Amino acid sequence: MPEPRPLRIIHCFRSPIGGIFRHVRDLAEAHAKAGHEVGIVCDSTTGGHYEDALFDEIRPFLALGLVRLPIRRAISLSDIPALWSSYKKIRSLRPDILHGHGAKGGVIARIIGTALRVNRYCVARLYSPHGGSLHYDTSRLSGKTVFLLEHVQEYLTDAIVFVCDFERRTYVRKVGRVRPCNERIYNGIDDRDFETVQARPDAVDFLYIGMLRDLKGPDLFVDAFARAERAIGRPLSALMIGDGPQKEDYQRMMLERGLGRRIDMRPAMKARAAFALTRHVVVPSRAESMPYIVLEALAAGKPVIAARVGGIPEILGQDSAALARPDDAQSLADIMVAAMTEPDWTTRVMPEPKAFKAAFSASTMAGSMMALYRRLVPESSANG
Repeated sequence: MPEPRPLRIIHCFRSPIGGIFRHVRDLAEAHAKAGHEVGIVCDSTTGGHYEDALFDEIRPFLALGLVRLPIRRAISLSDIPALWSSYKKIRSLRPDILHGHGAKGGVIARIIGTALRVNRYCVARLYSPHGGSLHYDTSRLSGKTVFLLEHVQEYLTDAIVFVCDFERRTYVRKVGRVRPCNERIYNGIDDRDFETVQARPDAVDFLYIGMLRDLKGPDLFVDAFARAERAIGRPLSALMIGDGPQKEDYQRMMLERGLGRRIDMRPAMKARAAFALTRHVVVPSRAESMPYIVLEALAAGKPVIAARVGGIPEILGQDSAALARPDDAQSLADIMVAAMTEPDWTTRVMPEPKAFKAAFSASTMAGSMMALYRRLVPESSANG
C-alpha cells in the first residue's frame, strides 16, 4: 500500500500570545517533521519582541509561510478586508486543512474554507474553541449573540476539536448539542519539555506566570501570598512574570500591602527559564480551558497549585489536594501553606510522571490530530 500523501495544513488564529500560539507551534513543528506542509495566518497588531522570537523559531517549519494581517478582537467592519486578504492568500496555497483556533480563528477558517468549497476546492474546516467565546455569560446579550453565531457556524464546520472534556461540556451547555464530528484531543508538550528544571539556590517560593489580567487571577495570587505569609509566620518570596493590561493595578496592590520587596515582577520570558527561578508554580485563574502552563510546569518537575477551573482537574486529578476553590484567595493560601510546611506534599499530591507524559505529550496530540485530518480529507483529493 502506498504511503499517504503529505497534507497542506493552515492554522488560523487571532492573537499570537499564550496557549493557542503554543498549541499551534507544537502542532506545526510535529506535522512538519512528519513531512506535511504547514502555514499560519494570524494577527499582526498583537505580540512583541518575545513573540517575534517565537515566530523566528517556528518559521523553518512553515513551508506554506506566515501571513500576518490586522485582526481585531471584536467583530467589526474591519473584518471584511481582513477576510478578503486572508481568502486570497489562502486560496493561493491550496490547503487540504483549514484549522481555526479561538473564536476569530474559527470564523476565518470556516468562512474561507466554505468559500473555497463553493469554488470546488477540497478543504476540511476544523475549529478548536480553546475556551475563547465559551467564557461568555449565557444570561447577557453579548453571550447570547456569540453562542448563536457559534451555533450557526456549525453548518460551515467539518469537525470541532475540544482540548479537554470540560470544554466540550461547556460548549454543549452554552451552544447546544455538537452537530459536526467532534473529538477531545488533549494539549500536549514536546519530549524536550519533560526534562526536570532544577530550582536555583536563590529561587523564590512561588511563581505566577501568564497574562496580567483579572481573568487569570494575579490579584488572587497577591492576596493568597499575603495570607500564606501570615499563616506561616515568616516572610516568603514570590515572582510574577508576564505582561498585560492590568500590570500597574497589581503593582499598586503589592505596594499598598507592603509586599513590594517580597514579590518581584518581570516581563514575559520562556516558561522553562522562569521555572528555574521558583520552587512552586501557582495558577490562580478564574477561567481556563486546558492551560499549557500547568502541563509545562509538571513536565519540568515543578509542583503546581491551581484553581479548580476548566480542564485543570483533568491534569492534576479530580480529587487533587493541589486544587483550590475558584476565585478564593484563602483556599489558595491554605494549599500554599501545605506545600511549604508538609515535607511529602509534592510526592503525595502531584500526578504520577509516567502516566502524565503518556496522556499529555505532543506526539500523542499530533498523532491524534493527524488521524482526524486524514479522516476528513479523501486520499484521492489533490489541492497541492
